[in-house]
Amino acid sequence: MSTDMSLWFAKLKSASKLERFYLPFANKESCNLFVKRDDLIDINISGNKLRKLEGNLLAAKTAGATQLLTFGGAYSNHLLASAAAAKALDLPIIGKVRGEELKPTSNALLYKCQELGMQLEFISRTAYQAQKLTSGLDLKSKTWHIPEGGANPEGIWGCTQIYTEALAQNNNQHFDAVFIAQGTTTTSLGILAAIPKTTQLFVVPVLKGFDSRAEMQKLISESKNNPLTSTLHFPLQQVHFLDQYHHGGYAKTSKELIDFINFFNQTNQFPIEPTYTGKTLYALSHELPKLQPSIKNVLFIHTGGVV
Repeated sequence: MSTDMSLWFAKLKSASKLERFYLPFANKESCNLFVKRDDLIDINISGNKLRKLEGNLLAAKTAGATQLLTFGGAYSNHLLASAAAAKALDLPIIGKVRGEELKPTSNALLYKCQELGMQLEFISRTAYQAQKLTSGLDLKSKTWHIPEGGANPEGIWGCTQIYTEALAQNNNQHFDAVFIAQGTTTTSLGILAAIPKTTQLFVVPVLKGFDSRAEMQKLISESKNNPLTSTLHFPLQQVHFLDQYHHGGYAKTSKELIDFINFFNQTNQFPIEPTYTGKTLYALSHELPKLQPSIKNVLFIHTGGVV
């Protein structure tokens, strides 16, 4: 494991603060709301993207990999984060992009990835679907594969630190509940592995019809066979699945959601967006009245993604 790499990650993570916030008309004075500001980590490697990359890049270094390879769509923030991290750490990286009709100048994000030194390969949707979950070291080419979205046990390991950092920043006082957006389930599993038995985890899937429990169980099975995560425990009985707040599906919105986001952003506490953080905070604002007064301290994980 590279000490220099560890120090680089530690420096970036130090920007993530724990702050108090409030939800007008939702929380009473007896309930304390906290936000873990992972959106402050880096402009290109924002939020949980850094967390999932940390586990993967440290594992790649330990395994003796000489280059990286990952996957993403035309507007993938994971691709951008991976390109920026590889550039900072002087690691060659290949990005396999879904859509053979695309090129580096198709949009600003892909162009930025190329500028950062990522070698872009545009592949068919069929090929992408078959390859996107490839994970770990290819011994022949010494290439470390990071799956789409960083969804592997190494990614989970990196995400466990989100809660442990928040705990330390809260004078080692645990939270009664944690709210987080859910895409691949990697981040929520990292949180689940870190919380005590007394903490409830509320996940907000941003995809319509997403089977959160099944997807979490799938990744848990992978984790049990990985030395990095084999000792972690994932108490699914502590998870509450709030799958009614997707507002139509991934990247879809509603008038209610947009009105809520605009109203909250006017409070000038921290920015939220409609794909992940807005939906989660909207869910929190509706669920919080039901949880009070038994819930006293609530942690909202800001997973980044705000440009």
